[in-house]
Amino acid sequence: MIAHLRGQVFEKHPNRLIVDVAGVGYDVQVPLSTFYTAGEPGTAIELRIHTHVREDQLSLYGFATALELTMFERLIAVSGIGPKLALSVLSGIETRDLVGAILRNDLARLTAIPGVGKKTAERMCVELRDRMPKAVATGAAPSPGDALRDDLVSALSNLGYHRQAIDKSLDRLVSDASEQRFEDVLRSALKDLSRA
Repeated sequence: MIAHLRGQVFEKHPNRLIVDVAGVGYDVQVPLSTFYTAGEPGTAIELRIHTHVREDQLSLYGFATALELTMFERLIAVSGIGPKLALSVLSGIETRDLVGAILRNDLARLTAIPGVGKKTAERMCVELRDRMPKAVATGAAPSPGDALRDDLVSALSNLGYHRQAIDKSLDRLVSDASEQRFEDVLRSALKDLSRA
């Protein structure tokens, strides 16, 4: 799986960049926030990548910040939200405002995003409220447990495990109180998920 690209902007279109990495052009779909931070063709660029694999297609989604990538991955875990709608959501609202709107259950703000209806906004609030990076909304630094959990969710999702199964397993394995190593918890999670 591709997780990171560093190269030059080859072409730039709203919601899409072609990134030249050592002579290979990667077609990367991006939210408007990332599009606006990207320089003109020929300038250096570095993107965090979510590789989305379907039976008939492999798509790359790129983000300028770790928070955008985290929110994208959490959005596509919501039933009824695919990658295209998740990009539309991230293009229609500042990432920190999105976190705050979900935590406050602000349906009016969420339904103002193009493509998001009332039912989708309600699902986002219900399914994501407990999984929001609260440190973003409060301005506090994320706890080591939150950062570890985010890394584990990303790794296990890329291995093809379903989000609900990942969350159940990590609820049992990840503790905020103790210093846990990524490798140890990942190994335990893989054992746990293989038994399910």
